[in-house]
Formats: sequence, structure tokens, C-alpha cells
Amino acid sequence: MFSRRAILAAPGLAVLPRFAVAQADVRPAITIAVQKISNTNTLEVLREQSNVGERVFSSSLWEGLIGRDWLGDLRTVPGLATAWRRVSDSAVEVSLRQGVRFHNGDEMTAEDVVFSFSRERMFGTTLASAQGRTIPIGEGMPAPRPGKELPPEVPAVARRAWPALERVEVVDRYTLRFHNATPDVTLEGRLSRNGSEIMSRRAFEEAATWLDWARRPVTTGPYKVAEFRPDQMLVLVAHDEYWGGRPPLRQIRFVEVPEVASRINGLRSGDFHFACDIPPDQIPGIERDRAFEVQGGTILNHRLTCFDKTHAALRDPRVRRAFTHAIDRQAIVDSLWAGRTVVPKGLQWPYYEGMFLADWEVPRFDLAEARRLLREAGYKGEPIPYRLLNNYYTNQNATAQVLVEMWRAAGLNVQIEMKENWSQILERSPTRAVRDWSNSAPFNDPVSSLVNQHGPNGQQQQVGEWTNEEMNRLSVELETGTDRARRRAAFRRMLEISEREDPAYTVLHQNATFTAKRREIRWKASPAFAMDFRQGNWGV
Repeated sequence: MFSRRAILAAPGLAVLPRFAVAQADVRPAITIAVQKISNTNTLEVLREQSNVGERVFSSSLWEGLIGRDWLGDLRTVPGLATAWRRVSDSAVEVSLRQGVRFHNGDEMTAEDVVFSFSRERMFGTTLASAQGRTIPIGEGMPAPRPGKELPPEVPAVARRAWPALERVEVVDRYTLRFHNATPDVTLEGRLSRNGSEIMSRRAFEEAATWLDWARRPVTTGPYKVAEFRPDQMLVLVAHDEYWGGRPPLRQIRFVEVPEVASRINGLRSGDFHFACDIPPDQIPGIERDRAFEVQGGTILNHRLTCFDKTHAALRDPRVRRAFTHAIDRQAIVDSLWAGRTVVPKGLQWPYYEGMFLADWEVPRFDLAEARRLLREAGYKGEPIPYRLLNNYYTNQNATAQVLVEMWRAAGLNVQIEMKENWSQILERSPTRAVRDWSNSAPFNDPVSSLVNQHGPNGQQQQVGEWTNEEMNRLSVELETGTDRARRRAAFRRMLEISEREDPAYTVLHQNATFTAKRREIRWKASPAFAMDFRQGNWGV
């Protein structure tokens, strides 16, 4: 680097054009240590529906028509749409924000929005099921060319996110209408959820393969992909034409550091500016050094264990009910989470407002009842496998060990099976029984959690673990009903089925996430996995 004095003194430099001495970008570049960047080694939201993906994608890379207040109460706010209104029980009209630029410089148009919800992007050559009747999605779109075939996870997620989307109508250059095949009071929520973000049609069509697209998607967010090395790091750089204002950071680098101790040590040494997924028992030690602080708390995500009722020992619902009664959830919260989270009221959140069932409770801790149920079911101590990953979730291993001991006290012979990835967790061979999972609320209605994960199009039924005919009928009623009282009654009955009578899962505790950083950095954590680095949320 030349000093200012040397540059001024050098012969001839004074006559150079003005652009030759343009100022360098002095915005900071930061490094964030995360446990994992992506479970699928892609950056495509319709495939990477995960806690770790939300941290990287939401607010930084991908954006939807309706956004969320990441630094407040997660309410819906204008995003790529400036306004929206109900046209009918099955249609919503949105007004597009003008002048939005994609990462490739193109202006976002109604055509890009239509394509983002088209058959080619969401379903490939498949059809979507609209609560029992089949409808074409993006009718008239050509079938994907070779190399653009979608992985099966993409249409599976699209069916959960949009089970009855019929068409997207262009009213004019900046106005569109979303038409559903059935009434749906949650259409606005579906527009705000992960999986409904907008992409550049031209960039998708120009990509050689779907995987090429998925590892470098062209979107509208404040940061764009510069480099992605699966299982290693992701580098995002500022998108200076961002509609929300020039991003405050020049570069964000996410690096995978699976070990908690390495993330903390790297923060202390100055290698990282942020260390994510900090266990509660590490927080006091970090904050003893006044140079650091830890932010975070509970989020809209619950930790669960899920059951495969096709397993011989779990076919009888009384055995699964015994699992639910053998868990002392408060002891887990107190001992492993230092009281920094809570035992929720089943698979729901107060965020649901009028749909929240305040009088509902998780199955009570009752060892006597668990033992009684096992005796009635004739369970003889047959081994039951329990699949989990190595601390993908905070405190995952410790929680699993505690659970196994609690289940053993009730008479259940549960054996931990460590797996390397989610594909191994979900595969049928050689046998599934119990597995770790979590469930989020992408918008403020039980459709977003209970139906999305455990309903007829839900992940649990798609992999063949669990199904219940009455639950599936009620899922349709919840998705298509417009009367709140009837919907609340359906929701209550669905919780009775899936948590008590024929358990599909059992809720352990509300999830929480904690992020350590240097105290001098002025930045606020979101009540979510997402990390917001837009204007107004950065300073030193």
C-alpha cells in the first residue's frame, strides 16, 4: 500500500483522471462460525428447509413478497410487495415494489414472480394435489430440460407450502393475483413463509443444471453469493443495488465449525466475529470476559422426537404413549438449558393468537402411567432404535442420553444409533423407530406446523412413518375452513390425536438459539435462527 504522501509526490500522478484514485470499499467484512451451513449442500430454499438454512438464507439472500419483522415480533411486513389485499376467500392481490434489482442487475418483474411459483420451478413435470383433487400448476409451462429435473425434495416441500395453488394471474406490470383452488385463510402467511421467495427467471433458465442454479441462486436480497464450498464455507458479498439501501457489510463469510469449543476459541482469538449455537452452560464462561456477550433466547421452533408406527414395537399406540409420559421435560429444561427455555403447550405457540389453545398441555410426566401402558401393550423389552445426529441441535447428545435413561426407568429398551446425515435418519433400512426432529412455525397458524409436518402432505407421512385417517380429514378442514371456531375445534382434535391418542411425535421443549459476539459490535439477534445484517442492524 502506498501512503497518501507518496502518491501525491509521485511524478505524473497529479494528471491522472479522477477515477484512477477512487476510494476503496471500507465497509467491514465479517466471519461467522456456524455448526452447519446447509444440510443439502445447496442454497435453494425449496430443498433446504432447515434451521441452519434459515440462518443463512432469510434476510440476507432470499426475499419474499411479504416479509417478516426479524428484529421485532416476526409479524408480517412489506417485502417485495408493498401492499396486499383479499379479493376473496381463495384469492389475494399483491402490489409489487418497483425498481427492485436482482443480483444480476435485472429488474424484478411480474414474470419473475409467476415463474417463482410455476410448475417448472416448484413441481417439475409433476402435479400438485389440492386437498384431494388434482390440478395443474403453471399450466402451459414446458417440461424441464435435461439437467433441470428437480430433486424429489423440492416438489415435496412445494406441496406442503402450497397444496392448492391454482394459478398466479398478472393484472398489470406491478400487480398480481394468487388464486387458490380452495378457500384458505392462510394465503398471506404462505406468501411470507420460507419457500415462497422470488427468484430470477432468466438466471434459472441460463444455469446449465438445476444444481448449478441451486448453489448460486440469483435473488433480490442485500447480499449475493460470491463463493460456496459445500461443508466448508459460504461467502456473501454486498448487493449494492439492494432496494432496501446499501448493505452495511462488504462481505459475510460463514464457516462450518462443528465443535462448540472451536467456535468459542475462534471467537476469543479474533478469527470469528460471531459464534452461533452456543449451549447455555457455556454462556457464563464467555461473558466473564467483558469483551464478549451472548444474545438470543427462545424461537418459533420446538424440539421433538418422532415415532415410526410401522416399527413392530411401536404399532401399539400405548407404547408410544408410554414414551410421552416417561419424559420429565422440566428437568431437561432446568438441567441442560439452565432454565433459558420452556416446556410449551404442545405443538403450538402464543404467536398463533386466536388459534392458540391456552389450556392445552403436553403429556404429563407420570412413570406409573408409562409402566401401566407398557404392561397393557404386552411390551417385553424389545430393543427400540433411536436415531440422531451428532449435536446438530444444541445439546442434542446430552438430551438423548437423558431421554434414554428416563425411558429405561419406565421399562423401555431404547438404543441410540448415531447417523451422519438426515438421509440416514429417515431411510427405512434396516429399521426406524424413534428419531430426533424439530418443528417451526413459518407463519402464525397451526397449518404452518402441525399440518405442514404431520398432515397428509407432511414430511412424516411422505416418508411413511405415520398416518391417521381422521387427522388427514381434519387437516383438510383446517386448511380450507374459514370459520375460526370450527378451525379451533379441528386443531384441538388434531392435537388430541397426534400427541395423545395415536402419537406421531412428542414435544420436548421450545428451542432456543444463542449467538456470541464481541460486545463492541452493535447488532441485535432475531427471535429466530435468521441473522439480519441489513441497514440499521450493524455498527461498531
